[in-house]
Amino acid sequence: MKIAKIEDFHADGGWRTLSFLKITTDDGLVGWSEYSQGFGVGGVTELIHKFAPLAKMFDPRDVGVIGESLRSHTRIVSGAITHQAVAAIENACLDIKAKALGVPVYSLFGGPFRDRLTLYWSHCGSMRAWDPDLWEKEFKKPPIRSLDDLKQLGREAVRRGFKAIKTNPMTFKPGQIGFNAGVRMAPGFLDRNLDRRVLAQFVEQLAAQRDGIGPDTGLMFDLNFGLRTEGFIRVAKALEQFDMTWLEIDMHDPEGLAQVRRSSSTPITSLESLHGLRHYRPYFENQSVDVAVVDVPWNGVWESVRIATLAEAYEVACAPHNFYGHLASLMSAHFCASIPNFRIMEYEVDDVPWKDELVTIPPVVENGELILPKGPGWGADVNEEALKAHPPRGRPKAA
Repeated sequence: MKIAKIEDFHADGGWRTLSFLKITTDDGLVGWSEYSQGFGVGGVTELIHKFAPLAKMFDPRDVGVIGESLRSHTRIVSGAITHQAVAAIENACLDIKAKALGVPVYSLFGGPFRDRLTLYWSHCGSMRAWDPDLWEKEFKKPPIRSLDDLKQLGREAVRRGFKAIKTNPMTFKPGQIGFNAGVRMAPGFLDRNLDRRVLAQFVEQLAAQRDGIGPDTGLMFDLNFGLRTEGFIRVAKALEQFDMTWLEIDMHDPEGLAQVRRSSSTPITSLESLHGLRHYRPYFENQSVDVAVVDVPWNGVWESVRIATLAEAYEVACAPHNFYGHLASLMSAHFCASIPNFRIMEYEVDDVPWKDELVTIPPVVENGELILPKGPGWGADVNEEALKAHPPRGRPKAA
């Protein structure tokens, strides 16, 4: 069996573009993966095309050999985008290998450790608050324009069985200061200093959301790269009153992150922006996090399981970074089912109405839990006709 064709597809995901890779073998077997083309400056698709001639030299079932071989070509100039391109190819090959064997992907890694995965509602209120007109007029979802709206959405999350919600900084009142997460050029992205007024806004917002979800549902807050060490410490201490499931932050300094963790009783989660086992190691050695976040489309399931194994040696739980479409959710679900130290899975509840159409079998969610699929491969394929019916609003930069 050899790789005969590698194709990329893209679809409208509302607030982002959804990207998919299709690998076809010389005997007609097809494997799929979802990847992130539009995040950051793009370029993943272009690199996949560069890797394609090398990948076609292999039997797709030799997943580990393929990944290590492709990465060897970039070792001297390794980086996030090259890692993501290799991961997209690896993940599609895993789908092929599992289908060839007639088993789910998690069976290749000793799973499943569980058949139901606890979910948290990601960006709960965030997207609807950042662009309320889009969600109200196009996607027919109640917009979030006030703290009371946030409370109501929290009550909905509890009614639907979600065990936790994760949210982001929002502003509603005239004169409030917008918070920059540090991932794009906008006011404050260079300084990344904490304004006392912004900290007061955080407390006011989370008080409303805690009121909405009650005392028994988990509450998470994500600040990305928006502050430096001193600012994160101040936020962690100020949020202790809300008994958070975690404060999620991003730092490329394992010792600084460990300092934040030691400063407060608020649990700290991070590491979603890392690529590869070696990059995670110093964070575990420094006991920098309570929960390690791993992006499965960016790292590949094989490498993600290895990262989780290393985390287990340091008594650290893992959770997937998953703000994508349904295929990526299934990929992350197979990762979660393949490791003993799973904590909770991120899931985008607010999304485009046609999201279910993009895959042949959408994930099944009951009472805030994802039911693990039993079929071969990921348990679903991509619906190419649905992709054509929902082309990207802006063509991916390197497609």
